[in-house]
Order: sequence, then structure tokens, then C-alpha cells
Amino acid sequence: MKRLVLASNNPGKLREFGEILAPFDFELLPQSAFDVSEAEEPHPTFVENALAKARHASAATGLPALADDSGLCVPALGGAPGVYSARYGGEPKSDARNNDKLLADLAALGEQADRRAHFFCVLVLLRHAQDPQPLIVEGEWHGEILHAARGAGGFGYDSLFLVPGLGLSSAELPAPQKNALSHRGQALAHLIDRLRSGQ
Repeated sequence: MKRLVLASNNPGKLREFGEILAPFDFELLPQSAFDVSEAEEPHPTFVENALAKARHASAATGLPALADDSGLCVPALGGAPGVYSARYGGEPKSDARNNDKLLADLAALGEQADRRAHFFCVLVLLRHAQDPQPLIVEGEWHGEILHAARGAGGFGYDSLFLVPGLGLSSAELPAPQKNALSHRGQALAHLIDRLRSGQ
């Protein structure tokens, strides 16, 4: 079994990645299992932040590292929350504050505001900290922002994200269905395809 360190302390991400990678020969371990601190994420793009997190975790553990940087992008808000999705409502990180700020910012645009949105995920896999050819894959999940939270599953902005065609929020979907549709699920599927092809 191949050991991979997940460059995140987010239990929701660990659960989702673990469920998706379960059928494959990977043992996914959180960086907290090695007392690795969270990396700085100073960059303006998802891919730069994911690379920084993967390098940090791999250098600290000596293991291959998997990192994602993902967030919610709302065109009517200029792409916000974007790379600041986890801290949109300020420090310390709070899903509830982030959701409240998102709803308030959209409400300030008026009733006719464009509520389209998409989740975006970049996954980076480093074989070692100095890997010159990291595997980089992406996934996008398009929907729109509800006026009020619905559902008890998921995390982050899931309760506000309406999935087109289903009439359900991401937080109302069973985990296997969400994993199949989500930005992370899509990115992981691309990563697995790359790994299977020997890249």
C-alpha cells in the first residue's frame, strides 16, 4: 500500500479524499499525524497555494504528498471568495461566518443579482519535495447560491450550493453522489487516470 500524506488538517477533506481513494492502493494520512503545521498560503492562485502546501508536507515527512487548493468562485463578486474561501469571514476560520458573509455580499447586489457560482479544485501530487514534475489536475462544479442554507451534510459552502438539475444543495446529497459530482471528485478522477497511465 502506498502511503500519501494529505497536506491538510481539514477533517472534511480527509474524509472525502479517503472515501474516493479507498478502492485504490493508497493509505492517506493527514499531515497532523506527523505534527506538520499548516503551510502558508500567500499566493493569488489555487495552483500556487496547492504546490506550496504539497512541498511543505513532503519536505516535513519525507513522503509523497497530496495537496489541494479549492474554493468557491462567484462571478458576480468578481470571483470571490476564491482563494480566500476558507477565511472569507475572517479569522479564525468559520464556515458559519463565511456563509453569512457570502449571503450578505450577494444580498447587497440586489434581488436580480447573478447567483451563479462554481467550486474549483486544483490537486497537486508530489513524489518528493523537490519533484520537478508534479502531477497537477483540476476539477470544476457549477451551480448557484441559494438564499438560505439547506442540508446537514458536507462542509464549507455546501449548504448554500444548489446543484443544477437535482434541486438539492450539495449538503443534501449522499456522500457517494457528492463525491462523484464534486470538483474534488472530478480532480481526483483525473489524478487516478494519470496514475494509472504511469505518469
